[in-house]
Amino acid sequence: MTSAWASGSGPPVHTGGEAITLIEGSTFCVSSSSGDVLPERTHGLFVADTRILSVWRLTVDGADVEPLTTIEDDSNQATFIARTPPRRGHADSTLLVRRTRYVGDGLREDLVLRNVGRDAAHVVVALAVDADFADLFQVKHGRPAPDQVVDQIVDVEVGPDLMTYRCTVGGSGRSMTVTASGEAVLAAGLVSYRTAVPARGEWSACLSVRASIGSQHIPPRYRCGENVEDATPARRLRAWRTAAPIVSTPDAGLAATLRVSIRDLGALQIDDPDHPGRRAVAAGAPWFMALFGRDSLLTSWMALPVDQRLALGTLQTLARFQGVKEDPLTEEQPGRILHEVRFGREAAMALGGGRAYYGTADATPLFVALLGELHRWGLPGVEVRALLPAADRALAWVREYGDLDGDGFVEYRRSTERGLANQGWKDSFDGVNDAAGRLAVPPIALAEVQAYVYAAYRARAAIATALGDPATAVTYVERAAALKAAFNDRFWLPDRKWFAVGLDADKRPLDALASNMGHCLWSGIIDDDKAAAVAAHMLAPPMWTGFGLRTLASTMGAYNPMSYHNGSVWPHDTAVAVAGLMRYGFVEEAQEVGLGLLDAAVHGGGRLPELFCGFDRTELSVPVAYPTSCSPQAWAAAAPWLVVRSLLRLDPDLPNSRVMVAPAVPDRMLPLRIEHPLASTRITLDVRRGGWTIEGLPEGVVVESPS
Repeated sequence: MTSAWASGSGPPVHTGGEAITLIEGSTFCVSSSSGDVLPERTHGLFVADTRILSVWRLTVDGADVEPLTTIEDDSNQATFIARTPPRRGHADSTLLVRRTRYVGDGLREDLVLRNVGRDAAHVVVALAVDADFADLFQVKHGRPAPDQVVDQIVDVEVGPDLMTYRCTVGGSGRSMTVTASGEAVLAAGLVSYRTAVPARGEWSACLSVRASIGSQHIPPRYRCGENVEDATPARRLRAWRTAAPIVSTPDAGLAATLRVSIRDLGALQIDDPDHPGRRAVAAGAPWFMALFGRDSLLTSWMALPVDQRLALGTLQTLARFQGVKEDPLTEEQPGRILHEVRFGREAAMALGGGRAYYGTADATPLFVALLGELHRWGLPGVEVRALLPAADRALAWVREYGDLDGDGFVEYRRSTERGLANQGWKDSFDGVNDAAGRLAVPPIALAEVQAYVYAAYRARAAIATALGDPATAVTYVERAAALKAAFNDRFWLPDRKWFAVGLDADKRPLDALASNMGHCLWSGIIDDDKAAAVAAHMLAPPMWTGFGLRTLASTMGAYNPMSYHNGSVWPHDTAVAVAGLMRYGFVEEAQEVGLGLLDAAVHGGGRLPELFCGFDRTELSVPVAYPTSCSPQAWAAAAPWLVVRSLLRLDPDLPNSRVMVAPAVPDRMLPLRIEHPLASTRITLDVRRGGWTIEGLPEGVVVESPS
């Protein structure tokens, strides 16, 4: 999930210590476990990709508080419990400090001091505050603070009960205002209270932070003096969880993992700013709280059992940003689906004045493929027709721009040095190489990109059939068949018995053994007579760790289990392979890989990270964290649902009034009962050792079980 800003691409710097991240939409706050936002770390409150709060540090009588525990009440809410240092002449502290923080288009913090002692405590409570208005990417990559930018001016205005920081740079304004309740004394950079906390009593205050970006004033969603349960984020999350699937299983690890998945997917949703209520999914916290074409599409695909509306909102939002012109700086092209859209100041500077960057080879076919899958899940015809022009523009891009040399394959090559060198999901600079470890020379035709194009062709054919357009259906059936034949001819390595990662500039196969083949199984582009060899490689020791599939086999020249894309394990990548294995009938293999990934989630308390290191489970019995992995991260959060759907072998086809079901659920999960939405209804699938039942299907829909 490398950022589109190539000058800073790659994983972010470490936040330092145990960081706590709270997110709500595209607003997030990163702090220490004490609740402090510290300037020497990559902490802050971020709104519209701008750090509007760079310091938020609490002291009592001039001393830092001592953290005791942190309670993460929700994805956007946490309570930091601490104590003050013991006062002179006392063995223990008698003051408990509770900071409850709410994040949503700003910040609210309820501060409570509780005195457990027999005497009143006279203290000075102070909160150091600062705002540097750094762009997200300056913080992420540890670049110089923007106060070193010569054309930036920051000033502070202090009033009786509020303090405002204003920044002007390049003609664009930013501001941050702190408001404090009670008898606060405000000075530049400091909010303080001189108070007495009664014996066995409490003292409290409420502080809020709000932002303005340009001429837009952004009201915080949590305001002092208002009931937090009535705030919009709280209502939205309650509604999300109420509508979420209901799961019953004796497998406690699975149950916890699916609960965490639902929670994280709810937290990672963002609004289309011009269409309130239209929700899409952001890529991951903390650094990728933005719409990413590939990530958002794959996440919402995997999350279809949770909520099909998330896929619809993602498609609608991406269609709104679909390319309309040729622009080498942003790599925009007519019909192309974006890679990433941002709102920060540096985003515009890095992309030649644009907010969106389009340098990806896979998002455009994935857009069409997801529309086809959502159609199978019962998307109403009016919605399908509304999105069909965007899908056809995307398919026109595939042929007119994606296929650079007319050989039928989609290739990529960046337009400028600012763009991403690699434009598939392994988009780090060294993410595509051959068996010896040599970097691929572009233009590059990736295996999984051809698989997505194949899926897009088949999806468009199915939609055309459903809409009574047989000529279009025949066209895309023929294109899919031709692509499948060419792919199996050019990408298959008969001496190695695996598929090449891609073709390089000279159309030579990149012969590395990599996980990309799992995506090819998932799409169905692999010939049946080659699938068994692919499955065998995926379960062999060079690729299979016991917790997931390595992105690159351990026998390859560039292998490094601690790399970003050359030997690590990405949960979404493994989950896609599970779906692919099951598609081709490799049931036991799919079960083994799926259970291994779910075991990895259990070690993370039910949460899968963006990626973890590719060490073997027999060597290290727990997954080894990758230090800057996003968590929560969207397609990692959705991956368990794709695994479960694959184990259920659940494949709706509502346009043809049928649902295919053939559960192959491991015994440890049984009995398994899942109730989840499907089109305008909710279905319940109950799987036991002796059989299974399904209830609640739309009227006229029949169940089929493949032999």
